Amino acid sequence: MTFLIRTIDLTATGREIVRDRVVEGDRLAIGRATTNDVVVADLAVEQHHVSVTRTDRGHLAIEAAGSRDFTFDGHKRKSVSIDPAAGGALTLGLYTLTFGLEADGRTLVTVTQEEREFGNRDAVRGFDLASVMPSKRAAAWIGVLVILIAFLAVPIWTNLARADKQPGAHGVDQVAWDDSWSTGKLSLAHHSLENNCEACHVEPFVSVRDETCLSCHENIGDHAEMDRLAASRGPMGTGEALLWDVAGVFGKEGPEACTTCHTEHEGAGRMEPAAQQFCSSCHEAMDTRLGDTALGNAHDFGTDHPELQALVFTEAGSDRTARVTLDGKARENSGLRFPHDMHLSETNGVARMAGTLPDYGEALVCADCHRPTADRIGFLPVEMESDCESCHSLVYDKVGTTFRSLRHGDVAQMRADLIAMDRAPREPITSGLRRPGEFKRGGRYFQDFGAPARNYLGVARALSEDGVCGECHIPTTVDGQPSVVPVFQSSHYFLNGRFDHKAHEQEECSSCHAADTSASATDLLLPTLTSCRECHQGADAVAADVPSTCAMCHSYHPPTFQRREDGPQSPVPDRVARLSRQREGSE
Repeated sequence: MTFLIRTIDLTATGREIVRDRVVEGDRLAIGRATTNDVVVADLAVEQHHVSVTRTDRGHLAIEAAGSRDFTFDGHKRKSVSIDPAAGGALTLGLYTLTFGLEADGRTLVTVTQEEREFGNRDAVRGFDLASVMPSKRAAAWIGVLVILIAFLAVPIWTNLARADKQPGAHGVDQVAWDDSWSTGKLSLAHHSLENNCEACHVEPFVSVRDETCLSCHENIGDHAEMDRLAASRGPMGTGEALLWDVAGVFGKEGPEACTTCHTEHEGAGRMEPAAQQFCSSCHEAMDTRLGDTALGNAHDFGTDHPELQALVFTEAGSDRTARVTLDGKARENSGLRFPHDMHLSETNGVARMAGTLPDYGEALVCADCHRPTADRIGFLPVEMESDCESCHSLVYDKVGTTFRSLRHGDVAQMRADLIAMDRAPREPITSGLRRPGEFKRGGRYFQDFGAPARNYLGVARALSEDGVCGECHIPTTVDGQPSVVPVFQSSHYFLNGRFDHKAHEQEECSSCHAADTSASATDLLLPTLTSCRECHQGADAVAADVPSTCAMCHSYHPPTFQRREDGPQSPVPDRVARLSRQREGSE
């Protein structure tokens, strides 16, 4: 059975508003509860007051659902049966439900509400809020004026009247109620500026300028010179150029402005890194736009990325560096003679010596010499005193209970100490500890510093290739005196990228560094691109262990100074300096 419920309401001017809806079912529930098919919002009506069903003869059976009766055609009833074609009127409180029959056979139920006067209506109105409230039109104008004053006039006036208009995060908030204009929360990086809008928005209705950002981020370096960035990006389309022209009217700087990439008021949390497409839009075909670039094209780390390159010392004794390709054949010449495989062996003499010392296990491991930095991103330089001397002792004399050691790193002082010795050959200083093999007394690397008559010869032997110093260092001659080649250790291999060891601490060192098979100190034990791709693939690689965007390893803003091939220190473009030059030119 189908009921067509037609509700007729009246506006304040007497206009009718008619709403129709269809109810399917064998029973129509009427009452004050919102679960009824027809809701009668009158306190005189029970929650479930009346039910309407169709009888076998096609009539409608109207029955009271509770203890209360109802009024039908002016008579109090508990139940009634009517012919829908003949119709009838059911009254519940101020509501009247009229029954009829539509031409298509549906039962029509028309719901109207009757307004009744109770006593003196004018006297009742004296207690209504409407009698003391302004009209809707007046209230609307009052609201408009409050909004204009509170959220526009007050912020603008206090902004124009404030004393200090310099950008910066450490100023005092002088603009009242300006946070009402905020379109969203600031990121964690700028959370402290949540209540200090003018720290960034220095001028009203003007976009945030680069010089405002650089008042705090003064050490940020440019990705490249502005003209080269524009050339690598290529010409703009007509639509894009038009949008930038419109943005310029409102004070927004060009496509290389800080706010082009760093957008704020997008919710609390970390700033999202740049998407891969942001980088590849220039780098995927850079050689066609910048003919003199040395950078290879890159689009996706998993499919289109040049082989990794490292910045290393290529000439023994020189602090000059060069970039070499990590193709598995790259070499580094730090000035040391250090075989990793000998030190990481589990069966040779080094392992047996490590087993006798309290600070090591049965054999040496990488962590015995390579100590991470406090942030666990990189490693501290290997030092003789803290990392090597427990095995490679430089003690050469004992006076009473005091041991005398050669000063590592100062060849001239070491030579003077040995020459100054005036005692006869000594018994071994240590007892119960003997070096194995060629390090034992009489062995190839054993050094006995004897009396002064023999000390000059002892110095030469110590600094020779077979001597105690030559065990780790490359011998050389300086001003006719025996010496060793200076040692330079790299603390950062990647010029344009970064690597976080902390993020890889679940891996074994040997997963990326084949140190246990390296027999020469010149082996550059850095992973190749193929090795990295075993886990890392491009941003859209579904099957990758670690989907990787460009921003995972590369920073758009390099440090202001980085080491380059042409020397230890060479500046990269500095945005602060660029802005200073622009201001000087405009003056």
